Amino acid sequence: MPEIVIIGAGIVGLSTAYQLNNLKPSWDIKIIEKESEVASHQTGHNSGVIHSGIYYKPGSLKAKNCIRGYHFLIDFCKRKGIPFEICGKIIVALNDGQLDALDKLYQRGIENGLEDLEFINSNQIKEIEPHCTGIKGIKVPQTGIVAYKKVTEEMRKDLDVLGNVQFYFNEEVVSFDDSYVQTTNQRIDADLVINCAGLYCDKIASLAGEKLDVRIIPFRGEYYTISPKKAHLVKNLIYPVPDSNFPFLGVHFTRRITGEIEAGPNAVFAFKREGYKKTDFSLSETFQSLFWRGFQKVAFKYWKAGLGEFYRSFSKTAFTKALQKLVPEIQKDDLEIAPSGVRAQACDRNGNLIDDFYIQESDKFIHVLNAPSPAATSSLSIGLTIAEKVVQRYKN
Repeated sequence: MPEIVIIGAGIVGLSTAYQLNNLKPSWDIKIIEKESEVASHQTGHNSGVIHSGIYYKPGSLKAKNCIRGYHFLIDFCKRKGIPFEICGKIIVALNDGQLDALDKLYQRGIENGLEDLEFINSNQIKEIEPHCTGIKGIKVPQTGIVAYKKVTEEMRKDLDVLGNVQFYFNEEVVSFDDSYVQTTNQRIDADLVINCAGLYCDKIASLAGEKLDVRIIPFRGEYYTISPKKAHLVKNLIYPVPDSNFPFLGVHFTRRITGEIEAGPNAVFAFKREGYKKTDFSLSETFQSLFWRGFQKVAFKYWKAGLGEFYRSFSKTAFTKALQKLVPEIQKDDLEIAPSGVRAQACDRNGNLIDDFYIQESDKFIHVLNAPSPAATSSLSIGLTIAEKVVQRYKN
């Protein structure tokens, strides 16, 4: 029986362990995590949206895994009694210039199998979100909300009771050998290593001797919470039409499973991979990003949009104005600073921000090198995809 090591105890790492154990319950699985608990980084800073799959290119890994993962996730939540809600969302066009993009988004959703999508006019927008403005929108009934940290913790509980799964917390990977992983404190035997290290997945892959055409560039997403006295202005989720010239969804409104209304995020370059605050800085990590030829090309391509994101980062007034395009009644004093998240975005040498999930394999490794949103929604599907790859390797 092979000994499988998974690096990273976020939702993708634990979903992989969960699905692999379902397929091969007798196999030894070891999970290495440098923090003291699960879901400490991207998973624990997630906005909690259960994505429908409307945004993703038909046939892409994002589209396939999001739609399959959506159903896996809901089934898991029901079985474990995890609170979730399929509350729906609206995507709103603010002017005539956004209508073509809205139409294309609708068609993409239909191609991805979202049969209950519905175009709505300005009056119907008001019926769903009375304080929202827009000339036309798409009602996406499949979208939901959940606490992904809770989902991950429930996976850990299931894995903890199994005699064949071991967790190694507070252990950072230092190097690899043919038969083991060297951490800060010990050697851990391994026949196959699955790299789900998120913000440090490229670093782990480089330690493993892989030749990489991508590098992780960290983007911080900053949020505000709407004050309780103004929370009534948003009922569920309100999104703008994405800007095709910038590979992020734009600031939007999200109701959390706790009932809070969150506004954001922007998308600014982070000067540290785990840089959740504006003041967080790592000289070596900043230099590694800035001197990556691919990122230089990205910065040149998106400099204008990037400056706008940085401006909103330091100007609450500018952030408020962006939100007022969707909900005009929102005022600056209604916004309270909320925790930020950092997106591990892979960038290739040619200056492309990788738009799909990306998995690279070699003899003894499987590296998940790009798994941003909707990775949490897709996690159990991604986990099954990886688990099937592992089983296939040891089929004979």
